[in-house]
Amino acid sequence: MRAAVRLVAERGTTAIPVTDLAEAADVSRQLVYLQFGDRDTLLVEAAVDLVGRELLPRAESASELVRPRVLVMARHFAEHRAFYRAMLTGSCAFAMTRTLNGLFSSLNRKATHELFGELDPDTAQDLAAFVAGGTGTVVNDWLIDGDDPLDPEELTNRLLRLGAVFARTHHAPSAEGHAR
Repeated sequence: MRAAVRLVAERGTTAIPVTDLAEAADVSRQLVYLQFGDRDTLLVEAAVDLVGRELLPRAESASELVRPRVLVMARHFAEHRAFYRAMLTGSCAFAMTRTLNGLFSSLNRKATHELFGELDPDTAQDLAAFVAGGTGTVVNDWLIDGDDPLDPEELTNRLLRLGAVFARTHHAPSAEGHAR
């Protein structure tokens, strides 16, 4: 997994044949195909491994406050920009986006529950996916098109402003005096 992350960061996704991935990991091509089926699946799994190995433990050890957790995420993506940028613009971009949205959607369920209370399971799942997809779009745009060097504080502020709009909109009284 680490060899895949390193090679993608250095060369992008299209310039890496399975032979190079296998060689960098000191395994056979056959093992790569048996374990992952194809190169793009291996690369997406390397991204999931990177998130699980580095981002999630850092986020979990950060303060319970939202800002430090979001900042940890922004710093992680900035630190690994070359890898994520290649993954989000290369041959496995769709699979990468879908996988990350699914991962972050499951993490958003607690926050959506805190903000919106009890929802039926389908609505809660859809809302968590909606938030993850929108957040993913903002993060992807920042990773792909942001100025060098990326500013994790700037992304953190953007995401927190969006979260505040959700909270304010949900709790704002309507003309009838009910929360929306």
